[in-house]
Amino acid sequence: MIKNIKDNFRELRDFLILWITQSFSALGSSMTSFALVIWSYQQQGSALTTSLLAICSYASYVLLSIFAGALSDRWNKKITMLLSDSFAALCTVSVLILLTTGKLQIWHLYLINSLNGLMNTVQQPASDVAISLLAPQKHYQKVSGMRSFSNSLVTVLTPVLATAMLSFTNIRVVILFDLITFATAFTALLGFVKIPKVAERDSTGSETILQSAKSGLRYLRDNRGILDLILFLAVINFTASIYNAALPAMMLSRVGGGELALGMVNTVTGLATMLGSILVTILPPPKSRVRVICNSLLFSMSTENFILAFGRSTPVWCLGVILGWVFIPVMSANMDVLFRSKIPIEMQGRVYSVRNTLQFFTIPLGYLCGGILVDKVFEPFMAVQSLDSMWVTLFGAGKGSGAALLFLVIGFFGALSCLPFRMDKNIWRLED
Repeated sequence: MIKNIKDNFRELRDFLILWITQSFSALGSSMTSFALVIWSYQQQGSALTTSLLAICSYASYVLLSIFAGALSDRWNKKITMLLSDSFAALCTVSVLILLTTGKLQIWHLYLINSLNGLMNTVQQPASDVAISLLAPQKHYQKVSGMRSFSNSLVTVLTPVLATAMLSFTNIRVVILFDLITFATAFTALLGFVKIPKVAERDSTGSETILQSAKSGLRYLRDNRGILDLILFLAVINFTASIYNAALPAMMLSRVGGGELALGMVNTVTGLATMLGSILVTILPPPKSRVRVICNSLLFSMSTENFILAFGRSTPVWCLGVILGWVFIPVMSANMDVLFRSKIPIEMQGRVYSVRNTLQFFTIPLGYLCGGILVDKVFEPFMAVQSLDSMWVTLFGAGKGSGAALLFLVIGFFGALSCLPFRMDKNIWRLED
């Protein structure tokens, strides 16, 4: 057993260095984002204003990702990641300067998030391909589980550490910590991680960017199972983005809520996904990855949103997020294995970029719809209800009750949207 552990460590050495340091950097970035969401909501008190932060991050990312894969496949993966991370750090420094001088405004964050999203269009596919290059195929499920575990740990630690820093210091300290984590990850990637080069096809070098983007689209057209699975995730992402837009509005406004409640719910979300990540890392491969993916999403959508809708206290909300998130890492890891196993490595940058456009274009739409529905539809609807109405009995009164009603709606929408894809024959053919 000890020999097996040593062999695994030797085979995954570069991946482990990259994984640990990049996860540390992700923690710093996540803490800054968490602090800025609270800052923006306190400034404006609007779900739409807060949602626009995420919309700006995803808009440029979605619009240009389909072309960025062509560049990602051609460019050196390590240099691409270093430059992208450096640009993100410069954006963080600019936020720190604006805060220190007292000139930070919401529109500054919108602009900075848009620029970060632009750089992510090339950074994300480069990072995805780098993982495939650093990890042998036999370790794909283990690697996916480990990445999911680190993401879960970031989710757990972010509200705890960010709230503690905000309570005892200020937002500038959070940003300084973010810059320290960036420096650590940058140094490790630059000096200690060697990413192998991809063996390019003969035609790759002569392809234009447009032709390369078309080749990614052509691959998905010819592989309908992968395309339909991506479209399935696009629908789920739409529902999840409405959820993400409504959650801070409900938690920060609801009686019994507040920053502590939001932090606890986010922490429990991370603990649930951490548990799921541990399970998928130690369990053997399932007989049917497609069945695991479909059932995990159906269970998540059929539980969490309804509990959040009718819950009135932090323990109940925490129960909801446990049920909603515990199987998401299991779903994600199995989907990741399918993609890495089915898509040729020399095509992964282009295909992943097209996937990013198709799978994530619903995220800014979901955030926009969620912000508008909370501020303009459901909160005004609940505000005019009499205290003896059925709606007040079910969802309570006051600010935040409209967001609770919205959770009921997306609960039905999310559960029902899983059913057509569960019967999709193209997706099930991926088992062949």
